[in-house]
Amino acid sequence: MKKKVLFLCTANSARSQMAEALLKHLASDQFEVMSAGTHPEGIDPRTLNILSEHDIDVSDLHPTAISDLKNLQFDFVISLCQKAHEECRNGPGNGVVMAWDFSDPRNSKDPLAFNKTLLELKDRIRLFVQVNQKEISQFNLMTPVSFFKLLADENRLKSLLLISNVGELCVCELIEALGESQPKISRHLAQLRKSGILLDRRQGQWVYYRLNPDLKSWMLETIQLTARDNQIFISEGLNKLNNMANRPENQTLCC
Repeated sequence: MKKKVLFLCTANSARSQMAEALLKHLASDQFEVMSAGTHPEGIDPRTLNILSEHDIDVSDLHPTAISDLKNLQFDFVISLCQKAHEECRNGPGNGVVMAWDFSDPRNSKDPLAFNKTLLELKDRIRLFVQVNQKEISQFNLMTPVSFFKLLADENRLKSLLLISNVGELCVCELIEALGESQPKISRHLAQLRKSGILLDRRQGQWVYYRLNPDLKSWMLETIQLTARDNQIFISEGLNKLNNMANRPENQTLCC
């Protein structure tokens, strides 16, 4: 299944359009790609010109408002300017949020600004593709032995069952539910994320974790059935969550 990626900037006129076209050009077999703006304008002609000069298809590029994508979900939401990152609270969510801050070439007096921005984006997107290829490869190589080894630790298993039961939990909620230290919980979550079992996303100062919907069916069913049929195993953690003071408000938004 292809991962869905959304690139965001303010005007959806230059940087995000370049990023969309580049990722499609480099890895359309792995990713479904869109771009949008918090205040979209028409595509800058220089954007289309520089992409065409590099033999990158521009035929399906068009400006889109983030407000038009509220009902869509993405695996990655990547902002390309700080303003867009701050303003995307009303946009699509449930993805890993990343902030790539690139200067707007439209504001530069350098005649090569658009070309430089395109090359910088190309380097970053190549790295993004390589990293995700590696994660996908590791996930596909997971065996039943390695999967059940991950579940053999009590804190990792309880974390997975609590997340399966609630849907999504942040680090501080799991610290409260399990009564363990932040470094210990974060270390276990990092292992589960690296294996591909969990996905994360950032909401303000909080990082939330959820089960990867692309888990192999037998893995997902194992976790879900264990959570359903062993409520007593996680009942103490659920009670602590229900009684937690100052619990973060989960808005399931893109920021």
